[in-house]
Amino acid sequence: MSTSHSLPGRLGQALLVLWATFTLSFLLLQALPGDAILIKFLNPDLGLSPEQVADIRASYGADSPLAEQYLHTLVNFLSGHFGYSVQAGVPVSQSLATSLPPTLHLAGLGFLLAAALAVVLAVLSTTARGAWLREVIRSLPSLFISVPVFWLGIMLIQVFSFRFGLIPVINPGPWEGLVLPTLTLALPISAPLAQILMRNIDEVLTQPFVAVARAKGATRNGVLWRHVARNAVPPTLTMAGILFGELLAGAVVTEAVFGLNGLGSLTQQAVGNQDTAVLQAIVVFSATVFVVINLIVDLLLPVLDPRLRREAGAAS
Repeated sequence: MSTSHSLPGRLGQALLVLWATFTLSFLLLQALPGDAILIKFLNPDLGLSPEQVADIRASYGADSPLAEQYLHTLVNFLSGHFGYSVQAGVPVSQSLATSLPPTLHLAGLGFLLAAALAVVLAVLSTTARGAWLREVIRSLPSLFISVPVFWLGIMLIQVFSFRFGLIPVINPGPWEGLVLPTLTLALPISAPLAQILMRNIDEVLTQPFVAVARAKGATRNGVLWRHVARNAVPPTLTMAGILFGELLAGAVVTEAVFGLNGLGSLTQQAVGNQDTAVLQAIVVFSATVFVVINLIVDLLLPVLDPRLRREAGAAS
């Protein structure tokens, strides 16, 4: 196999992306106006003198040269230490450990529902009776993808909570509280998955082996499930990996709409307080999830798609 497609090559590219993300986020956050330490400690109620505030800034390394701060932060990140939250006064890793589980739970449920919706839409767009019905189904992904997440969440609350009273928004149960956020997160993500799956199914249906299978007496649905799905699904995994990274961003907005405590609320607080250590950790973590998921998908594709294995063998 060529070096660019080898595992070491992919790992090197992933590390380069993460380093670039860390560096860019560090520089942008340092360029922001304001200072989290001054916001918190230059409070008349605290009664701290300017000298005491200066000592606090020194303890956080805020007065060090930019290059020194960069190297110190980079070394800490590589060792798993993300610094301290100025506002919370605790290690950033502790804040992440508290906020991540609800967000990952929501993102995981949203991804599973989005994948299920995409498969249902793709299958119905091929098997539904009536050309008009198939066209209506094929138009749904375009509608889903054009709807803003925050607007969709508000509309779902208005309809299912206030209009019909089916799902409470005040003190809901552990599962009731996830129904509308999961649906809000899943609908926009399902749209590009469904579009790509539909296109892949259409392309595979034109392949000669499908005509041979039909000539041997296989039904259209039988061909779809036995042959077409197996060849159409692997290319969709690439888009699924990309979209999973977007789920975290969508989860931040969704949590804000539904008042959930997770990475979204932590991000909001960090932005409002200019807590750069927390923001940098969130950015790097999100990039890491995105890179790892896409690396896994990239490595799995040759296993699931024999055509890629043959191409890899021919290139070796």
